[in-house]
Amino acid sequence: MASSTLMKPQMRGLLAKCLWFHVVRAFIVSLGVAALYKFGVAEPRKKPYADFYRNYDSMKDFEMRKAGTFQSAK
Repeated sequence: MASSTLMKPQMRGLLAKCLWFHVVRAFIVSLGVAALYKFGVAEPRKKPYADFYRNYDSMKDFEMRKAGTFQSAK
């Protein structure tokens, strides 16, 4: 049986090393999730609103309400 020396465990700075690794990893993951949300959810939601208000005429809408088309709006 060959006798080999075992490495000593790292006792000093182990917590700081592990925390630094996890903080950096969490920051990168959160940036990725934020980018996916922005381009996967927020931007597609903005497009229908932009399309609607591109041709929206507020005066025409006001005249329809004034003419009594809508019963719930005075």
